Amino acid sequence: MKGLDTNVLVRFLTADDRTQSAASREVIESFEARGERLHVSPVVLAELVWVLRGARYNLTREAIATALDGLLATEVFEIADRDLVRRAVNRYRSGPADFSDYLIGELDQRAGCVSTLTFDRTLASAAGFEGICYSGGHSSRVSEP
Repeated sequence: MKGLDTNVLVRFLTADDRTQSAASREVIESFEARGERLHVSPVVLAELVWVLRGARYNLTREAIATALDGLLATEVFEIADRDLVRRAVNRYRSGPADFSDYLIGELDQRAGCVSTLTFDRTLASAAGFEGICYSGGHSSRVSEP
């Protein structure tokens, strides 16, 4: 098995560079034809979302979630923690936070954490997250389980 870097998936999904897009499609299709799989780590997916949301592509949350769903459904991609990533995608699709935030929360939950502490006020109310209260740069109380 071989792993994929983010830039290969970007070219595969966006087809924005004729040469690199064709090369990425050719590589992926050749692995698929041979019944081999390509490893895609959750870090690559987090970076992919960051790139696709950026100024160059400026894709919507729904378009990105749909692209991630497509990658999850494609057998040639061996996506590490596939079910965990799928849950993060579903939360990203309907929630206010970034995909990486939901991915972190899902990874923490799998590690046995009761919650993920955050300063992000919009994320603090999401299931599995807990806001740290602070004023004047000093944290006050974090509720204990």
